[in-house]
Amino acid sequence: MIVDDPAVLAELGEALDRYEAALMGNDIATLDALFWQAPQTRRFGVAENLYGFAAIAAYRRARPGGAPPRTVLRRAITTFGQDFASADLEFEPIGSDRIGRQTQCWVRTPDGWRIVSAHVSMMAG
Repeated sequence: MIVDDPAVLAELGEALDRYEAALMGNDIATLDALFWQAPQTRRFGVAENLYGFAAIAAYRRARPGGAPPRTVLRRAITTFGQDFASADLEFEPIGSDRIGRQTQCWVRTPDGWRIVSAHVSMMAG
């Protein structure tokens, strides 16, 4: 197994850029497309635990205005072979001095890279 193959890292970097743009633009269709649409998909947020794609999609549609704007401070990607990767991000919400953290597990599917598990948290401030 090759760890951090440059071509796979580039693919994941593009997927993460697409995710961040969709998150900041509240582009729900793209966010939905980037998550694996299966009952096994999970997203643990700052105040919610969502099990299954349907719960994640419903949460997004019920959240007025989408995610708060943020500045990405650091991003780290590790790929394992051609089909699995983890991505970690540190961010700062605009107007706040708290630090947030985001972790995503990505899997290559026949339709492209998809998030299968995600976790967002804020450090105590």
